Amino acid sequence: MSLAPRAVLVHRTTEYEELVARHGTHGQAAFFLRSRGRDIEEVAERHRRARRAMAEVTAAIPLTWRQTRVERADLDRFLFAPEDVVVVVGQDGLVANVAKYLAGQPVVGIDTDPGRNPGVLVRHRPGDAAALLPSALSPATGGSELTMVEAVADDTQRLLALNEIYLGAAGHQTARYRLGLDGDRGVVEAQASSGVLVGTGTGASGWLRSVWQERGGAGPRLPGPTEDRLVWFVREAWPSPATGTSLVAGELGADGRLSLTVESERLIAFGDGIESDAVELTWGQTVRVGGGGERLRLVG
Repeated sequence: MSLAPRAVLVHRTTEYEELVARHGTHGQAAFFLRSRGRDIEEVAERHRRARRAMAEVTAAIPLTWRQTRVERADLDRFLFAPEDVVVVVGQDGLVANVAKYLAGQPVVGIDTDPGRNPGVLVRHRPGDAAALLPSALSPATGGSELTMVEAVADDTQRLLALNEIYLGAAGHQTARYRLGLDGDRGVVEAQASSGVLVGTGTGASGWLRSVWQERGGAGPRLPGPTEDRLVWFVREAWPSPATGTSLVAGELGADGRLSLTVESERLIAFGDGIESDAVELTWGQTVRVGGGGERLRLVG
């Protein structure tokens, strides 16, 4: 007998909850914010909107379904199942946070704070959940198949991300490595920089766009979310007698790979801003970055 679908509601602790946890009470948190020229009411109102959204989405889950909740900080310890429908209740970045842990499960993005979020990935309002959830498992349901990026180290460590993968030193200090492109006649350049970003069209609305804009739009054209093409940027490459700056930006096709060989004591690779779930790389290790085989199935 097949299992009933399970709705997995993904959320994150609100700013208000973090403040109260840190300061002990609402009053103490309010005093802290007042001392810095802020009013706790605006923070509390966003918290109330988030909780109302969660309640409305929970009420919309079909009665025959199972359901559970997982907080952002616990995603790396949560086991997603094939029959899950993942409902992200929060910001666009929360969809990116959960994407790396999925294997084709449909994702419904619910925006808890319209106007503050771009709504690129959380495309729906809480009131839409009643209509969206029952149809989420149907292949005929409209949506997007979003490209992902992966990094694979020579010791088989693997990292998957929806927006971008960062390779560099922990703390974003100077990283030393050798950089090359597969099939580029063996051209490799020694570099010292504050890290390398490789990202997707979805990531082009975030960190990648920031780097691209800082360079006046020079370099590769940013891809769209469903394109297989990736782009990469070297951040603040430093020229010296031993390090170059000729390979600082480019694009990767569906089969293209960027290769980085570590020449520092320790570098890391992490995806979508989650530094706590990083791949650690030591001197002499090589990591190859390119398009991932998985795609994020975003409903609507």
